[in-house]
Amino acid sequence: MYSYDDYDYALVRERVDQFRDQVARRLNGELSEEEFLPLRLQNGLYLQKHAYMLRAAIPYGVLSSHQLRTLAHIARTYDKGYGHFTTRQNIQFNWIQLEQAPDILDCLAAAQMHAIQTSGNCVRNVTTEAFAGVAADEIIDPRPLAELLRQWSTINPEFLFLPRKFKIAISSAEQDRAAIKVHDIGLHLYRDNSGEMLLRVYVGGGLGRTPIIGLAIKNDLPWRHLLSYVEAILRVYNRHGRRDNKYKARIKILVKALGISAFADEVEREWQAINSGPAEVTDQEYQRIAAAFTAPAYECLPAVDIDYNTALFSHPPFSRWVARNVVAHKVTGYASVVISTKPGTSAPPGDVTAEQMDVIALLAEQFGFGEIRVAHEQNLVLPDVRKADLFNLWQALDLIGMATPNAGLLTDIIACPGGDYCSLANAKSIPIAQAIQQRFEDLDYLHDLGDISLNISGCMNACGHHHIGNIGVLGVDKNGSEFYQVTLGGSQGNDSCLGKVIGPAFSATEMPDVIEKVLATYKNYRELDETFLAVVQRIGLEPFKEHLYVNSTSVQTAVEVAQ
Repeated sequence: MYSYDDYDYALVRERVDQFRDQVARRLNGELSEEEFLPLRLQNGLYLQKHAYMLRAAIPYGVLSSHQLRTLAHIARTYDKGYGHFTTRQNIQFNWIQLEQAPDILDCLAAAQMHAIQTSGNCVRNVTTEAFAGVAADEIIDPRPLAELLRQWSTINPEFLFLPRKFKIAISSAEQDRAAIKVHDIGLHLYRDNSGEMLLRVYVGGGLGRTPIIGLAIKNDLPWRHLLSYVEAILRVYNRHGRRDNKYKARIKILVKALGISAFADEVEREWQAINSGPAEVTDQEYQRIAAAFTAPAYECLPAVDIDYNTALFSHPPFSRWVARNVVAHKVTGYASVVISTKPGTSAPPGDVTAEQMDVIALLAEQFGFGEIRVAHEQNLVLPDVRKADLFNLWQALDLIGMATPNAGLLTDIIACPGGDYCSLANAKSIPIAQAIQQRFEDLDYLHDLGDISLNISGCMNACGHHHIGNIGVLGVDKNGSEFYQVTLGGSQGNDSCLGKVIGPAFSATEMPDVIEKVLATYKNYRELDETFLAVVQRIGLEPFKEHLYVNSTSVQTAVEVAQ
């Protein structure tokens, strides 16, 4: 994995010293909260309901064991003993004291980490899929280009004060697991018939108040022009994006207003003026960065391991875990493991304790090469595990409550912290997630249902990505009460699409029953092994609406609240 050079160290250390001075001036009254606001946001510090929240960047979701132990230390020393992993491959600490924030940034810097640009109207943390570099269906490892984008965008003065926040994702596999079509810029890296690396560029994607699926504006960008083309897009956005209304300031609104063809033409003109300049990436620069992502020292292992196969047949719980949480690896004899952060009612989705982080850091060294990934779904991943070690790893994870075999199932819920923490939220997310998880604890039932994504957001900002959940839940405030709007049919990936609202919102207490009725409708209509998403796409929303609303005692309340 990438290691800081002298420039990285100097940049991050200087930022820590700078922020320490800014915090001191805020505490002694030299800076007002209004003056301090943009300074703290540029260092990932939010003021939430109960305390400050610090969001630390995990570029493209890659952590070393040492870095994970550092996060555990921060959780234990400065927070309430846990951290919350997000859909943008970051980690959030929810109970931070302002005077301690510079010390936390100092801890991060010592471990080659930071919180720069995890907030504010700038280029945010660049993301990719959790299986980059090891996925069996991968075309090219996208991490070198993700790191190139990170270095280029970090404290780039031209793009620190954009009209609104800006998110970039890159993927390079047969299946898109980075949700690139719901980003401001989405990049798909592939090879043409001659083996040349090219990029398909999507723009204008995003969720939030106005959810939009991104559209392709260039299908064959040579990789050497990655930075200049992204720069051209950002320049057009910086020049024409709205600054008078934050709800209409994202690039998706600009693309929609101009039309995709006009926007693409504007970008092309800008790019032609700069594409032969110093932003062109040389082979030497690419190789410098790519050298940090060389494959570890894999062993030459047999395709079949007798002990592993024996454990599969003799331990059904282990076999069930393998079926859901173990992912095919590109190297024979290895696998990638999804560590579920969704055990049910014992912890909110995405929350991991300091003790669990320490154990996972150790397991990454014992059963892998000391590397951990953060997944878009808020789970953790060990990317390189010998199949022969999977049984022992499963037992170790079970001891810390992180061997739940539910990856991709209904209870693998994506959820933002919601109204329990966030001052922007209209409603709570965590209690709804836990009520649903409690209702559907039966693993046999979950496995019978198959792949279903359920995403929950506490407000229209859509941090829980509810728009692209097969089942989406959005918290809304109606006359001071918390209600929940339900969408069906959303999906991420190659065929990304937005869910559709099924009707009036429901109260918090109704939500487990609502999900149960939705699932009952699915089971009534599915054919053979048809997935939930396939059924919704085939039969539409009406059968679900009929089961949910017709002769329901909640109809009148829901209608009144929706009005």
